[in-house]
Amino acid sequence: MSGPVYDRVALIGLGLIASSMFWAIRKAGLAREVVGTARSAETRETAREIGLCDRVTDTVAEAVEGADLVVLAVPVGAMGAVAEAMAPRLAPGATVTDVGSVKRAVVEAVGPHIPEGVHFIPGHPLAGTEHSGPRSGFATLFDNRWCLLVPEPGTEPEAVARLRALWEGMGAHVEEMDADHHDLVLAVTSHAPHLIAYTMVGVADDLRRVTDSEVIKYSAAGFRDFTRIAASDPTMWRDVFLTNKDATLEILGRFTEELFALQRAIRTGDGEMLHAYFTRTRAIRRGIIEAGQDTDAPDFGRVKTGA
Repeated sequence: MSGPVYDRVALIGLGLIASSMFWAIRKAGLAREVVGTARSAETRETAREIGLCDRVTDTVAEAVEGADLVVLAVPVGAMGAVAEAMAPRLAPGATVTDVGSVKRAVVEAVGPHIPEGVHFIPGHPLAGTEHSGPRSGFATLFDNRWCLLVPEPGTEPEAVARLRALWEGMGAHVEEMDADHHDLVLAVTSHAPHLIAYTMVGVADDLRRVTDSEVIKYSAAGFRDFTRIAASDPTMWRDVFLTNKDATLEILGRFTEELFALQRAIRTGDGEMLHAYFTRTRAIRRGIIEAGQDTDAPDFGRVKTGA
C-alpha cells in the first residue's frame, strides 16, 4: 500500500510493541505523524532521546488530541483508566485499538468509555521478545507474524479495513475473530505455555540439589527456552492471567490431565504410548515451521544478541 494510512497516530505506552510500531510505521510511511506518551517520565525522556515518535507528550489527553488512530499499548489492567482519561479528547471518527494479549477483558474495560462516533477495534499482534521498554523496539518485529483484530458487531467495515491496512503495511498477516475465541486460542498458544515456563524455572530455583551454577552452565535448549519466556514483563503477564482466568484455567486443567497420563506411562514403562505421543506432538512443530512461524535451525531461528 502506498501513502499514509492515517494522518496522526497516538501511541499510549512506549514499550516493545509501541516502539516497534513507530519504527515500522516510519519505515513504510504509514502515517504523517506519530505522537507518543508514557506514564513514566523516565520512559518519555528516553523516547525523546532516541527519537522515538515525532512528538512525545506528558499526558494521554495531549497525545490523543487530533489523532485519527489511538493505540493502547499499556498493561491490560491499566487500559480502563487510560480510556476514561482520554475519552473527552478523542476526535470524532477516530479509531481506538489496543495490543493487549487478552480481548474480552479489554472490551469490557475500554468499550464503555468510547464516545459515540469513535470506532473501537481491539487488536493483538502475535509478536514479541523477552525484552521491554522504549529501546527494545525494531521495525521488523511484525514481519510475517499474525495480528488478530476483534471488531465488535456493528463496527464500520471501512474502519476495520483501514486498521488492517496499517498492520499489513507493517508486515503482519491479519485475521479477525471474536473476543472469547481469541482468549481461548491464546490460552493454548501463549498464556498456559508462559505459566508452565514460569513454573519450570521456579522448580529449578527451588530444587536446591541442583545448584544455580549447574542450572546456568548446563542449560540445554529446553530449559534455556523456558528461561527466555520466563524473562518476559511481569506486570503484563500478571494482568494476562488475572484477566484471562477462565480460558487459562481450562487449558491448565487439560494440561494436568495430559501430564498425569505421561507420568503413568513413564511409571509403568509404556514406551509405546510415549513414542506415539511424541510422534504426534512432533508433527505440530513441523507445521509451525512450514507455516513460516519459526525455523528448524538449532537456535530455533532466534537472532543472538548481546542483550
